[in-house]
Amino acid sequence: MVPDAVEAWLEVAGAADGNPTGMHAEARRARRRLDDARDVLAAHLGARPGEVVLTSGGTESDNLAVFGVLGARSGQPGPVVCTAFEHHAVLRACRRASELHGVELREVPATTEGTIDLDALAAALTRDVSLVSVMLVNNEVGTVQPLAEVAELVRRRAPSARLHTDAVQAVPWLDVATAAAPADLVSVSAHKFGGPVGAGALVVRGDLALAPILHGGGQERRRRSGTPAVAAAWSTAVALEAAATSRRVVPAVARRRDRLVDGVLATVQGVTETVPRSATVAGFAHLVVKGVESEALLVVLDELGVAASAGSSCASGAAEPSHVLLAMGRPASDAGSALRLTLSPTTTDAEVDLALAAVPEAVRRLRD
Repeated sequence: MVPDAVEAWLEVAGAADGNPTGMHAEARRARRRLDDARDVLAAHLGARPGEVVLTSGGTESDNLAVFGVLGARSGQPGPVVCTAFEHHAVLRACRRASELHGVELREVPATTEGTIDLDALAAALTRDVSLVSVMLVNNEVGTVQPLAEVAELVRRRAPSARLHTDAVQAVPWLDVATAAAPADLVSVSAHKFGGPVGAGALVVRGDLALAPILHGGGQERRRRSGTPAVAAAWSTAVALEAAATSRRVVPAVARRRDRLVDGVLATVQGVTETVPRSATVAGFAHLVVKGVESEALLVVLDELGVAASAGSSCASGAAEPSHVLLAMGRPASDAGSALRLTLSPTTTDAEVDLALAAVPEAVRRLRD
């Protein structure tokens, strides 16, 4: 968590963490702080305060969007369309929802550059489609998806469909209020932008009907039941405001990322970039290291002081080929040799230097 978010959490937890649905003075203080948090979140997400549903994070937000839209449809919902390279919180939710509702799921592949195949999307869209989900920034390779073009296709070919975007990875790098404006539903997760783990939000625009997946007291305008976590909400709002300010360092992060990738390419043979850097946000470097298994490489890098990953950092830990790379048409051998190095707005030149020394050394050990 960023320092301001930690301070915000402690401040509220110590002074105004009552149940905001109550009537006593402590509850009223908590309700005011919750309203303040919702106002800040709405301003930075391009929404009205009443359109912000507070959740436990990106996974719940994604599931609420998928199951909520289908559950609110009168009668039998229509097909669901999502990309084949979505975060598992969307992809598996769509697969399960299609089973429960008995509707077709149409998974759209990626281009070799890691963006949605718009021709394939157009072919998947029919007038009876209920939901389309396309993430804003891919969580493995960092590619920015053409959401405006996606929205135009959806409005033209499936006008009754709702468009959802998982914007979890986008917040540190993009103005989500603008970039996600074409979507009806927008998911974010606090810990991705310096807020607390276990907090997030789902933007639900206008009067969109959404069936709850958590039942109880009917909080969050009957879209999500549960006593609101006021300290988490305020900490999330403070972190989001800080993230908007810290985007001024994005060009510097991109320069560090470029120095890192160029250095690895220059010093290690058999390394290729997975996607063009011009198609990604600043903090992502995704490589394929031929002849080296990802799992072994990550172990050695960890010993050398570099925390890296191969695929999604949210995966269960099972050594499975990246579904993202497979959706891009890459062979399973590439998916098994992937290396994902991510930078944050606070990454330093010294940390880049450490990685530039560690990656060649780790690869040398394994190849030897």
